[in-house]
Amino acid sequence: MGKPMGCSMKQKAAKYITNVAVLLFALVLAAKLAGPAALRLYIESGIGDCKKIPILCMEPAQQIINPDINKECILESLPYNFEKLSICVPKGFTVIQERIKKVYYKKREHERNGPVIYLLYEKPDFFVNLYPQLKKEGIKDNYEFVKRIMFANLHKMNSLSDAFFVIMKSIFTPDLGGQKNVVMAEFNTEAFRGFINYNLSKPNQYFDCNIINKEGGYFKIYIKDKGASLDLNKVLAIISSVKEI
Repeated sequence: MGKPMGCSMKQKAAKYITNVAVLLFALVLAAKLAGPAALRLYIESGIGDCKKIPILCMEPAQQIINPDINKECILESLPYNFEKLSICVPKGFTVIQERIKKVYYKKREHERNGPVIYLLYEKPDFFVNLYPQLKKEGIKDNYEFVKRIMFANLHKMNSLSDAFFVIMKSIFTPDLGGQKNVVMAEFNTEAFRGFINYNLSKPNQYFDCNIINKEGGYFKIYIKDKGASLDLNKVLAIISSVKEI
């Protein structure tokens, strides 16, 4: 499927800004009334605690640096060209390009009967332009924005900024199966850097890849691997093939 689905980016951005503005207003009130403890209580009551959403209290614990890429895996894959990106994917997957929205990976159940890969691309500085107030926090590009999300931790939350990124972590994290089995990894290659959250439990595997290229562009590759045909090396090969159009 080559056509992006969902509302326009401007509509989605406006909705995100509105939702986050409301959340931040409530967080400011909570912070003024009782400090970090109230912030945590507010988020736990609105989103969930670490028992309900374990990844909110997890951080990247694995580092993958300049891994060997299986070139044969790329040669055996099928090329896909979309509006914003191209990629090579192993046979048997439905591949869909998406736009930013909170629950894209939960809707359209009829499309989830088999292995599926969702793709997303945003230009450099997309998140900084969407949330310009974050520049005061020292966040100047897509990578720093995504890094703050991945290292956000409900147990370590002490400020409004920390609370914002915990909320964003809940939004950014797709269905990963049982989150207690999820591994969060940070990776660096010659062309990309970013984070992979993955669950290798059988019979289905999940990979949530947040990738930034040298130019600062942001890619998200979410893989629901029904039947567990992939492994981490094959996913790294898929990542290595992605290109901006």
